[in-house]
Amino acid sequence: MSEKTRVTKAAGVVGAATLASRVMGYARDMAMSWAFGTGLAADAFYVAYRIPNLLRELLAEGSMSAAFIPVFTETLTTSTREDARHLANAVFARLLVILVVLTGLGIVFAPYVVKAIAWGFKADHDKYLLTVTLTRIMFPYLLFVGLAALAMGMLNSLRSFLTPALSPVMLNVMTIASVLIVTYLFPDFFPDPIMGVGIGVVLGGLFQFLIQVPGLRKQGMMIRPQFAPSHPSVKRIGRLALPVFVSSSVTQINIFIGTIFASFLPTGSITSLFYGMRFIHFPLGIFGISIATAILPTMSTQAARREMVEFRDTLSHGLRLVFFIMFPAMAGLIALRIPIVNLMLEHGQFDRLSTAATTTAVLYYAVGLWAFAGVRIVSQAFYSLQDTRTPVKIAVLAMAANILLSVILMGPLAHGGLALATSLAAMLNLGLLTLRLRKKIGRMDGARILRSLLKIVPSSLVMGLIGWWISRNPLWESGGHILQKLELLGGGIVASVLFYITAMWALKSEEFAFFRGMVRKKKKQV
Repeated sequence: MSEKTRVTKAAGVVGAATLASRVMGYARDMAMSWAFGTGLAADAFYVAYRIPNLLRELLAEGSMSAAFIPVFTETLTTSTREDARHLANAVFARLLVILVVLTGLGIVFAPYVVKAIAWGFKADHDKYLLTVTLTRIMFPYLLFVGLAALAMGMLNSLRSFLTPALSPVMLNVMTIASVLIVTYLFPDFFPDPIMGVGIGVVLGGLFQFLIQVPGLRKQGMMIRPQFAPSHPSVKRIGRLALPVFVSSSVTQINIFIGTIFASFLPTGSITSLFYGMRFIHFPLGIFGISIATAILPTMSTQAARREMVEFRDTLSHGLRLVFFIMFPAMAGLIALRIPIVNLMLEHGQFDRLSTAATTTAVLYYAVGLWAFAGVRIVSQAFYSLQDTRTPVKIAVLAMAANILLSVILMGPLAHGGLALATSLAAMLNLGLLTLRLRKKIGRMDGARILRSLLKIVPSSLVMGLIGWWISRNPLWESGGHILQKLELLGGGIVASVLFYITAMWALKSEEFAFFRGMVRKKKKQV
């Protein structure tokens, strides 16, 4: 089996598991929007949740993956599994101490943390106090999800992708359960029902870790704290992790900056941005992050063996795959944003004004979808080469650009300007990363990537026009009619996808041919 096929199959496994997680995530969002709408409690919850969630992004999809996996994979490649297990135990011990300290500091200094990220909440005393309380309740989530990130990194390095990718489902399940409990069973148990949802988030983090324990035991990699401060590989991971902590999740950091600015905008702006990014995370998580997750162990192994021709080929393959999927996804989200938000969220406390605000966020976030995914892939190349300094330098520039653009755009476009600033900053980040990587490894198969884009982009635009025609139906201006709306939206999506597939076949897309070849081989095996 070729490495391209291996990476694509691994991405498919991660993507399928992520799809299940995203579906449950949307069920969670529907439950939250029905119960709390875009009011005070929702704003407070999402600000409080964003703090440990940002750190989760930095740990799980940031420093833990980018710093730990290349070193752990190198140990597996050049040494023994027992040495790799000892390394994991030593990292576990150090990580546990760091997470306990961070959690304790977060609980103690919650009032100052909230003031730092949501300055505008100080004008509303009730909203501020509720946000502080929720921050204290949910900060232990960081402890459990950080341990889950270590387990995820180990299993991915061992080419076991399914269970780690499924683990986020536990967060969604526990959150939905907590919404139902505080709404129906014990509505008066907490001073505010949203506090019970905060406890559900913490339990979700705990089960994210526990669900991966059987997989570690099966691999003979059950981890236990083993303090080894002088372990050379632990020191190397520490040196790599700090810059990655900033650079690998620059998208999340930019969203975090948006939260600060959004706290000065009308109530509901923060929640609208949150829901808007949730829709972006659907294709980004299923395809973009899945491909990035699958590609990192392969590129780390190739870098450890100095197989640079194969390394560049894997990188090119990853970029072309994400563009093949992200550009039509971008077009679809922009064209169908009103039908999607109307159908998914416009229920209960989530009214027509909430829909309008959320679709604005979807529009401007979707513009940068391809860049969000591209950053994930190109960053993995740097991390595979154990170069974390270059991405952090570029991340700082991207964040500075995001702040400047947010100030400029939030006036005329309100929260839409904040979403657009995040997208533009991601484009800048991708461009600078690509330029630096080209200087580092030489040619990046740019001509091949450009040929793919010349087929993908026009086809995506026409596909988007089909979706736009669907969105003009007067049905989306009325309430109810769920089945009719499902039929209309589902038919529009099917028609758009069929057009795109046909266009890629007619234009002899290399990526389409690759996928078709994989399907044919699978059929022959069956």
